Amino acid sequence: MTDSPVSVELKPGPPMDVADAEMAASERIVDHTAGSVHSWDLVIGADGPGTRMTVFMAGCGMRCQYCHNPDTWRMKNGVRHTVDEVMQRLTRYQKVMDVTGGGLTISGGEPLLQSKFVTHVFHQAHELGIHTALDTAGLLGSRLSDEDLDDIDLVLLDIKSGLPETYKQVTGRPLQPTLDFAERLSRLGKKMWVRFVLVPGLTDAEDNVDAIGAFVSTLDGVERMEILPFHQMGQYKWEATGEPYLLADAKPPSDELIARVKGQLESHGLPVTVA
Repeated sequence: MTDSPVSVELKPGPPMDVADAEMAASERIVDHTAGSVHSWDLVIGADGPGTRMTVFMAGCGMRCQYCHNPDTWRMKNGVRHTVDEVMQRLTRYQKVMDVTGGGLTISGGEPLLQSKFVTHVFHQAHELGIHTALDTAGLLGSRLSDEDLDDIDLVLLDIKSGLPETYKQVTGRPLQPTLDFAERLSRLGKKMWVRFVLVPGLTDAEDNVDAIGAFVSTLDGVERMEILPFHQMGQYKWEATGEPYLLADAKPPSDELIARVKGQLESHGLPVTVA
């Protein structure tokens, strides 16, 4: 027996004016030899296979209601690093990455806000034989050329919702660019891990989940479909940034709800895991 989803009112997301300004500012970037980096982390198995150095870029053009890193939303809040500086830090860990089948993941924020810098880093890493992964929502996938994608071994693609109206409510942006990018990755034979954040009362509607499953099932190259259960561990960051947090009363999904959603996605023939 499955439980009924907890009702969370779909309130308007945070104002998009600052996000729009970030998008516009990213289009004016001239120096692509340096980028605004929010933070770095050495992780195991979370952002791709093996031990990985994950670089979190600063800046994002979306405003997801459940974002657990709202402190990465502004490029001005990052630290300027050159491509060479990133590579120097990356190569320190190359031996352990090689042994564990790991590599480099660039995340955010939204890394494609600084796409030219990111592609320079990926190109140099790939030349050294380091496995590369891009963690993106796909909104700005058109900023990458096919040649850029040649330097990316794996795309961690966040598909926030399957229904356009729900996607807009959750993120403040349209769904179609993400679908277009996913289909392009599929045509190019790129490997993908598709990620979906499960929030009771916000993204858990059966038709929303089915829409994701139906779409992802049409893609080639999907190695896994990840369900990421919502949590409140990032709430303190919202309080610190002063951003309006609309999910303060939301609860993590129950085991029954996770099982229902997992079953729905598996019914489309997808290799589903729960993070």
